[in-house]
This record gives sequence, structure tokens and C-alpha cells, in this order.
Amino acid sequence: MMVRMKETLSKLISKLSQGRILVVGDLVIDEMVYGATHRLSREAPVLILRHQRADIILGAAGNAAHNVARLNAKRTAVVGVSGKDYYCSLLIEALQRDGIDSVGLIQDEDRPTSTKTRISGIANHSVTQQIVRIDRESAAPVSAKVENQLLDTLSKLAPDFDALLLSDYGLGVFTPAVIEHCQKLSQKHEILMAVDSQGDLSAFQGASIITPNQPEAEKNVGFNLDAPADVLKGGQVLLEKTNAQNVLITRGESGMSLFERQPDDKTPKATNIPVFNHSEVFDVTGAGDTVVGTLTLALTAGASLLEAAVLGNLAASIVVKRFGAATTNQQELLAALDSLDESLLQNLGSSPMQV
Repeated sequence: MMVRMKETLSKLISKLSQGRILVVGDLVIDEMVYGATHRLSREAPVLILRHQRADIILGAAGNAAHNVARLNAKRTAVVGVSGKDYYCSLLIEALQRDGIDSVGLIQDEDRPTSTKTRISGIANHSVTQQIVRIDRESAAPVSAKVENQLLDTLSKLAPDFDALLLSDYGLGVFTPAVIEHCQKLSQKHEILMAVDSQGDLSAFQGASIITPNQPEAEKNVGFNLDAPADVLKGGQVLLEKTNAQNVLITRGESGMSLFERQPDDKTPKATNIPVFNHSEVFDVTGAGDTVVGTLTLALTAGASLLEAAVLGNLAASIVVKRFGAATTNQQELLAALDSLDESLLQNLGSSPMQV
């Protein structure tokens, strides 16, 4: 079983370049500003940094798209909203740099381009530490005019893609009309709809799969998911509340729990996927974007739900070893798969309803 699983996963990784993913959601850029400590200001008791560099990194839905593009997807594009400002130009440059088509980007002069500026300093070769973060964003729903532009853009682009990946960070893109339109397009064109949302999952009805982390799942079901029995119950509740076909709950050091709806509407099949690196976690920032991006791309390559979830888990095991919103690629996935302890794949998926 485990040898066949490794062979299958290896073949699937090579097929990731066949997928076309349209990422819909809240686009954010992370502006990382670094400086060396210089002196205290004479004007106020504050530290002065001598500027060294500034990096622009795609965050939120942009990070999900970046993960897909880095896995060499055939096409990666975004549908989202930015401001019409200086930071919009930085967002477009970052999308182009990272191989993402910005054809679906709508500029709204009444909103800021969502930007998180992190200012970090270093002194005497010590560890670089973040000093302050400045957020420029609006969580208000987009205007009726912009909403109509989003609907038109989705209608034009969706037929050319294999999957819609909805990445909701609560910054106004996902109005009820936008969500409903994504649902209809998914059904009309028979394309996957994956949902990764930090908000109310019941707003996203009928998705192919939803991928909350454990705190998000707990917020949606109203109880803790610590005990195995509670995890099982939580997965079933999420399936009922969202009418999703499948649910994947990412549970940190406890791995992942996959719930697959059965055709006869009986109790869903539940499978626990163990974590692939207990001791090498440095930073989980953006790991959820890596999971949903890899999983969605794997599904378009013909993977089963279990196989796609395992690849998502494997990709996350790579990026959590790095600081910040990191990505991985096919070569790293193949290397990680090759070095994976075979016992972790032994009998995986053979014991339904066991977490």
C-alpha cells in the first residue's frame, strides 16, 4: 500500500503543471522593511533605523496564488480588488514577478490596496526583530459598482480554468452575490470550488472542499475539537452547515482530518493524516494557503481527495521550516516525498472514521 502510494504521489507531482487555477479573494501585500539600529532620536525616545532594504511579498489570497504558481501550474490568475494607489503598482509588480496573471484585478479608488507593513530592526548582529506593523486595509464590503465588475470578470474568466480557489480573509470581496456567482459558475462549467475562509463557512454553500484550520473550525461549530470524538462530530457538523462535498481540517501538530461525504448520505468517511515533521516547525504563517493551493492543484491533476490532502500536508511540512509566507516547488515536493518515513503512509486511509 505505502509503496503504491509513494509511486502515485510522485506521478501526481509531475502532473501539477497541467492545472489552471483561478484564485478569487482578498489580495494583500506584505511590505517588509529592514534596518540596522542607528541611534535614539533627539526628537523623541524612539529608535532610528538606517534603512537596509524593503521586500514586497504576496499575502492572503495572493499567497495562495503564489503557492499554486510556484508548483508550476499551467496558469494561475487572480480575481480581486485593490486600491488605485502607489501600493497597487507594487501589488501588480509582485503578481507579475511571481508568475500570476493579474487580468482579474479590479482597482477601486475608494479603497486602499490592502498592505501590511512590517518594520524590523537588527543591532550588533543580533536576531532581526519586528518593531511595529502598520496595516492599510478596509474590511467593508465592496461597493455595488465593484461587485458588478467582480461578477462580470468571474463570468469571463471562469470557463478557462479547472478550479476556483476562494481565499477569504474578511476584507470585503466575498459579498453574498460574489459567493453565489462562484457557486453557479462552478456548477455550470463543472469546475472545482475550494474554499479557505477565516469567517463564516456556512456562507460558502456547496463547495467541493473547505479547508479550515482547527481554530476556524471550532469557531464555526461552537465547540473545541481536541478529543477524537469531537473532531469526528465537528467534521460532520461542518459538512451539514456548508453542504460541502468534503472538509479538510488542518490541526497543527495533530495533522489533518479529512471528511469525505458518501454517496448514500451515510456517515462520512473520516481519515487522519499525521503531521510530517514534528520537530522542524519554525513558522506556520501562510501554511494554510500552501495546503489549499497544493490540494486544489492536485485535484485538477486527477488526485483522489486523500492523495491531494497528503500532498498538501507534504507541501506544508516544507514551508513551515521557513520564516514568513513561504512556498515550495515540484522538485522540493519530490525530494520530501522520497525522504518521507514510509511508516507515515502505511495503511493511510484504510481505517475510516478513525482519528
